[in-house]
Amino acid sequence: MAQADDTNTHMNYQSGGGSAIKPLDPLLPDPTKPVIPVDPTDPTGPPAGTGGSLSLDFASGFQFGNQAISTKNQTYYALPQEYTDFDGTKKKGPNYVQMTDVRGTGAGWQLSVKQNGQFQTSEAQKLEGAELQFKNGEMISNLSSTYAPTASPTIEMPLDAEIDVVTANSEKGIGTWLYRFGSDESSAGRSVQLTVPGSSVKYAKKYQTSLTWSLKNVP
Repeated sequence: MAQADDTNTHMNYQSGGGSAIKPLDPLLPDPTKPVIPVDPTDPTGPPAGTGGSLSLDFASGFQFGNQAISTKNQTYYALPQEYTDFDGTKKKGPNYVQMTDVRGTGAGWQLSVKQNGQFQTSEAQKLEGAELQFKNGEMISNLSSTYAPTASPTIEMPLDAEIDVVTANSEKGIGTWLYRFGSDESSAGRSVQLTVPGSSVKYAKKYQTSLTWSLKNVP
C-alpha cells in the first residue's frame, strides 16, 4: 500500500534592498534589460536614482534646441529621450520618469513635480510668459495594468508650485512603473512643449529652469 506525507513549504519576501534601480526602456520596460539614457542637459549623464525600497529611479532632462528669435507666439517641443538599450543599440523614445516600489506593503505612493522659477539666462533675464506643458502622459510597466497608478494625461506647469501628477492608491504602483510622455518616438517629439509669447523680450542666450520630482509614500 502506497503512503504519502505532506511537507510545508514557505517563502517569505522582504522589502527590497537599497540599491538603485537602473532606468528601463520607455518603449518596452523589462527589468532584466536596463538602458543607459542620455541627459541632453548634462554631458556627464543623468544623476543616479534615489535608491531604497521606494525610489525615484530616473527623470528625463528636456532640451528644446536652438531657436530663432521671434516676435510671434511660438510653441517648441522637447527632443525625444535618447538612450542605449541593453544590447548596445542607440534608440529614441518618450521622455519619462521612473519609480519603483519594492516595500512589499502595497501602501501606495504619490509623485509630484515643481518648476523652480521661469526660464531665464545666467544673468537672470527671464523669458516672461513662457509656459511648460506635458501631454500624452501614461503609465507603463512589465506588470499587469491592474496595478497601474492613476496618472495625469496632461500637466500644465505653474511656476514655483508643487502639483501631484501620479497617484498609486493602496495595492497600486507595486514594482517599477514609468510615467512616459508619448507612446513612441513620433508622439514623444510632440508631448513636452514650451509656449513662448511673441511679446516676451528674448536675448541670443541660453534659457533654462529646473524641475523637482518628488516621490512620497502618502497617496
